Amino acid sequence: MRSHWYILNSALILGSGFLFQAVAIADDVSAIQSPDVSPNIATLPQSEESGESIPLPNEMTGMDQVTAVSQLTDVRPTDWAFQALQSLVERYGCIVGYPDKTYRGNRSLSRYEFAAGLNACLDLINELISAATADLVRKEDLEALRKLTEQFAGELAALRGRVNNLEARTATLETRQFSTTTKLSGEVITYLGDAFGKEASDVNNATFNYRARLNFDTSFTGTDRLRVRLQAANFNLFSAGNPNITNQRGGGFGAPQRFATTYPDAFSDEARLLPTFASGGLNNSAFRIHFLGYDFAVGDRLNLHIHAGETDPTFLGADPVTPFSDFATGSLSNFANSNPAYYPMGNRAGFGFDYKLTDWLAIAGGYAGQSADGIGDANLPGPSSGIFNGGYSAFGQITLYANSLTAGVFYLNSYTPQYGIDTLAGSNAAKISTGGFSTENDDRVSANHYGFVANYKVSDWLQVGGWLGYSNARVLGTDTLGVPTGNRGDVKVLNYAITLAFPDLLLKSNLGGIVFGMQPKVTETSNARVAAAIGLPDGEREDRDTGFHIEAFYRLQLNDNISITPGFFWLTAPNQDSRNPDAFVGVIRTSFTF
Repeated sequence: MRSHWYILNSALILGSGFLFQAVAIADDVSAIQSPDVSPNIATLPQSEESGESIPLPNEMTGMDQVTAVSQLTDVRPTDWAFQALQSLVERYGCIVGYPDKTYRGNRSLSRYEFAAGLNACLDLINELISAATADLVRKEDLEALRKLTEQFAGELAALRGRVNNLEARTATLETRQFSTTTKLSGEVITYLGDAFGKEASDVNNATFNYRARLNFDTSFTGTDRLRVRLQAANFNLFSAGNPNITNQRGGGFGAPQRFATTYPDAFSDEARLLPTFASGGLNNSAFRIHFLGYDFAVGDRLNLHIHAGETDPTFLGADPVTPFSDFATGSLSNFANSNPAYYPMGNRAGFGFDYKLTDWLAIAGGYAGQSADGIGDANLPGPSSGIFNGGYSAFGQITLYANSLTAGVFYLNSYTPQYGIDTLAGSNAAKISTGGFSTENDDRVSANHYGFVANYKVSDWLQVGGWLGYSNARVLGTDTLGVPTGNRGDVKVLNYAITLAFPDLLLKSNLGGIVFGMQPKVTETSNARVAAAIGLPDGEREDRDTGFHIEAFYRLQLNDNISITPGFFWLTAPNQDSRNPDAFVGVIRTSFTF
């Protein structure tokens, strides 16, 4: 494209010739239909030459119509295209200038400008012809258009063929699309891994696991989303030690966890990979509805969330404030994903909100029933179940967004007729689950959970973050069925982590991650009775030692749909007991999203 002037003049002739080829050249021409160029776009893409924002013609931007070439301050009679421009302005009136009365004829023309300018000219010519203003649209011009049409007949025919082909393909896509309101997306994650260590090597073998998701997202207003998710998986837990040796003062590797019948080879949840279900029964490769929720905006600042399927506070409005929270592209382990204090139980059926008070401050809150697959479940109508009479969690969070710093504080209150405060991380005692230790069923447990989360963008290639989670749980002395147990007392649980994220490490879109922290640990119990009830070794009132979680991974983003993430995590003193040898879990994750 040589310049503004030449292109617009040629566009007018060629475009008009294309439209006139099916119209007889006569004194009385009825009408010309101009191309369909939408006038609803407020701005155009940037110029390839200068990068500046390009305005549309005057009917779209309100620029004044130019009625004489003299109004354009940068156009001179000596310019080579002056006469062509003068003809377009003074005979057909379809040229506009910039607000500063310049034309900028030497700047390259974009395709959007070309289409918009041509559309404006053809609309005006169409009006002149329809009004039978023969003095302005002369037979000589129409004859010139006819000759040009004949001269460029081949090119115009090819163009028509391409347009027709495009229209046919578009029609085919429209008839074959899944839905006009529902979009289908999917995600498949595979894990190849193994666990190693003095004890872990003997009780683990290499495994290959997967999780597959299909999301059906429907929008009715453009600012809402109804999501139905189908999911299947076949994950099992690695063991960080030997589950067959009891954890007594004289040595050993920990009492079996509460779900030992579900995961008979599991020593604790500390080696849990991120996508692993809490229940082994959900890892049978069967597709089932995993999530059902409706999220919608009320105005520009308020979002509401109503969920009927599996959910948690971070789905109901709370911001986990970590770059590692995505299941497909974030951390490898469950613990390194986000603060475990968010998840003291599995939640099903809940509602929540997030509200932007200012551009830098937001609040969130919500309530959800327990997902217990038994007494306490939100979908059961029994006397100790249901969404309001069974297990529940209610939360609130304040989040600060201050330039490079994002930080939040949250509070969560929970009550569970069974399963204690099982965050699917940390030591067995930190679950505050008494069933299988001192009673046949679990004691009922209520708890207050406090959390702090933060992430700071030091630079484009480094982010530093972390969290602190503290739970004060009370064993209520009554079991799941309402039978007194005598186990009554308080248990304090602590966890923390420091995270380092390296965006675009080595290559753009890749991500490096390092996590150092302590998985949930019992730091204090109010009496020996409750300490024994939750499975602490004889005579102990807290977990014996402090074990650390050290994780490193590198996500290699092959393209928009595929990433490969090799990494490992190292557990020192599994089950918060230094008598247990260190355990290492090595993993290669492959994620497919579409």
